[in-house]
Amino acid sequence: MMPERFPVSLQQKIEDRLRYYEDLGIRLFYTDRVPGGATLAVSEAVASALSPAPVFEETVLPKTSPKPALAKAAPAAAPPPPLVVPPTGPSLFEAVDKVKDDTLLKIREDLGECTRCKLHKGRNKIVFGDGHPKAQLVFVGEGPGADEDAQGLPFVGRAGKLLTQMIEAMGLQRKDVYICNVVKCRPPENRAPEPDEVAACSPFLMRQIDSIHPKVIVCLGATAAKTILNTTRGISQFRGEWLEWRGHKLMATYHPAYLLRNPPAKADVWKDLQKVMAELGLQLPKKSKS
Repeated sequence: MMPERFPVSLQQKIEDRLRYYEDLGIRLFYTDRVPGGATLAVSEAVASALSPAPVFEETVLPKTSPKPALAKAAPAAAPPPPLVVPPTGPSLFEAVDKVKDDTLLKIREDLGECTRCKLHKGRNKIVFGDGHPKAQLVFVGEGPGADEDAQGLPFVGRAGKLLTQMIEAMGLQRKDVYICNVVKCRPPENRAPEPDEVAACSPFLMRQIDSIHPKVIVCLGATAAKTILNTTRGISQFRGEWLEWRGHKLMATYHPAYLLRNPPAKADVWKDLQKVMAELGLQLPKKSKS
């Protein structure tokens, strides 16, 4: 076993940063062996993700040992059934029963000035959600950032402005959809929410979705997708695929913050949103004649 080389506090920061990069779609980190130890090559992985070359062609490591011979013999097999993300354990949402005649106003009142997890200690404002109370389309993100924490509204920073443009490109306005996050308070330094924080907030997110009862849910980024689907699979393995979840059609796509760092991925997200538009019966905007 490789001896410990970093203080515990530094290890925690590294782990938090790696989770952050994973939510942005950056997963190819490797160990560069050099005399005297091993160094995590983060900078080269980030540089690769920011390069113009497509980053979604990277190889996804299988969970079990690969068997090339069997894989080559597979083309003759029947096509696989529609993708269903298998749960990794009891869902956080399974124990959340639907509340009869629940409303967003009642849910917000029940949330109150929440102190259910440690995130409340550093927040400025609770970011509950925003949009139409009976929207057919709900966007779920990870958690509030600095701008959201200051204003008390979801997706109002740079990533939020991009999301607004995406919504308008679909022929909708923000007031036509509902936007919320997995957690209602900003995690320190925009790190990924921790399991206890997700567990404290998830019942309110579940009630929001049940109250709105949308036709389509779009998960923005890995944290939202993994939380709602209760899976550890990388988002690139099921991004852009329709999933059935508690009677709703669900689509996972990349977070707008990732698109700010990797503009070529906007084409993939637009393809995903076109599928959502088709499901909602929306028509593509006509190109203006020049």
